[in-house]
Amino acid sequence: MDYVTLNNGLKMPQLGFGVWQVENDEATPAVSTALEVGYRSIDTAMIYANEDGVGKAIDKSNVPREELFITTKVWNSDHGYENTLKAFDESLERLGLDYVDLYLIHWPTPKFDDYVETYKALEKLYNDGRVKAIGVCNFHIEHIQRLLDECDVLPAVNQVECHPYLQQTELKNFCEKNNIYLEAWSPLMQGGDVLNNDVIKGIADKYGKTPAQVIIRWHLHSDVIVIPKSVTPSRIRENFDVFDFELTEEEMAQIAELNRDERKGPDPNDMNKR
Repeated sequence: MDYVTLNNGLKMPQLGFGVWQVENDEATPAVSTALEVGYRSIDTAMIYANEDGVGKAIDKSNVPREELFITTKVWNSDHGYENTLKAFDESLERLGLDYVDLYLIHWPTPKFDDYVETYKALEKLYNDGRVKAIGVCNFHIEHIQRLLDECDVLPAVNQVECHPYLQQTELKNFCEKNNIYLEAWSPLMQGGDVLNNDVIKGIADKYGKTPAQVIIRWHLHSDVIVIPKSVTPSRIRENFDVFDFELTEEEMAQIAELNRDERKGPDPNDMNKR
């Protein structure tokens, strides 16, 4: 397992397990399998409606709490200072935990212009020791810049859609410059055809790996945190079996040329659903 060190000194597994679009009753066996395989970072959110299922898997696991890294997120409808503090308490109760390791704003929803106030609630949770680190999801450069200008605690992570067809190079460079880690959701481009790309498939054949494993390895080599999702035990294991090969500089360059700036999810400026 590889770890990264966030800007406040906290260590976070670079490869984690995501549960987006996983039903609550499926989350418990899926997370249990992930923990058995060796994952130690689990990424959920209030809007996924599976924090309870994730919490049950954590509770029945033999893995000590201090070895786990649990992330959850505040949803758009809970923006605002007091709303965020309340939403956090409710997430913590569903998870059955005393603290979470990383708490994120799920979307900036710029139309409502309240993400700065929301982030200040995250700062309070951080300063009170109820979360180990705070950050954001789906923030463009201009959204992060406002936090840098108006808030005190540097975001540790910006979790965004990222895969070989949407490489987020400019945003990643900005985050690196400001000591913020980029974290990839939809790292395998859900519903996309990147797994069938001839370049990816060629590299996979060379190493006796799957296209998904090559893409996860590409994320890791790119110094990006990555959270693939699956409910299939064999796929959960496969996605974790990526530490026994390395991509060459030439292969990394070949994948870099695949970028199309192609999103599957919404542009953050257009996501204003509450």
